[in-house]
Amino acid sequence: MQAIVHQLGELFLQAVPTVLIILLFYFILRAVFFKPLLAVMAERDSRTVGAQKAAEAAQAGAAQKVKQYQEALRQARGQVYAEQEAARKKLLDERAAQIKEARTRAAVEVTAEKARVAAELAAAHRDLEAIAAQLSAEIARRIMQAPPRPGAPAREAR
Repeated sequence: MQAIVHQLGELFLQAVPTVLIILLFYFILRAVFFKPLLAVMAERDSRTVGAQKAAEAAQAGAAQKVKQYQEALRQARGQVYAEQEAARKKLLDERAAQIKEARTRAAVEVTAEKARVAAELAAAHRDLEAIAAQLSAEIARRIMQAPPRPGAPAREAR
């Protein structure tokens, strides 16, 4: 067993320069290659994460602006609808006032025309009564003045 331990010792002694060379290459590669590579990768990751966060922030800002735009649009529509409703109400009120005024004028005209027609009717009744009295007097006068016709039966006075 001693021979094996001795052979292993010699093997380890022969491997020491190889291990030292590997350690030297490791430290050189780490300092020259891996450290800058890891720094570049870390910077790339930080930029990627930063860009993702910036994109998320931009999306959140855009969503907020969309909400503000929609709210402003909704308020503007509500204001326009309110203005339209006020204008419609004003027009309806004006129309109702015009209709009321027209009805009042028509009622006044109808009343005036009824009075005129009633006056004309009363005048016509007076004229008819006067003419009827004249005609009856004329008829009576003619009947009384008419000579009897020959061969006609004699009239009796009533």
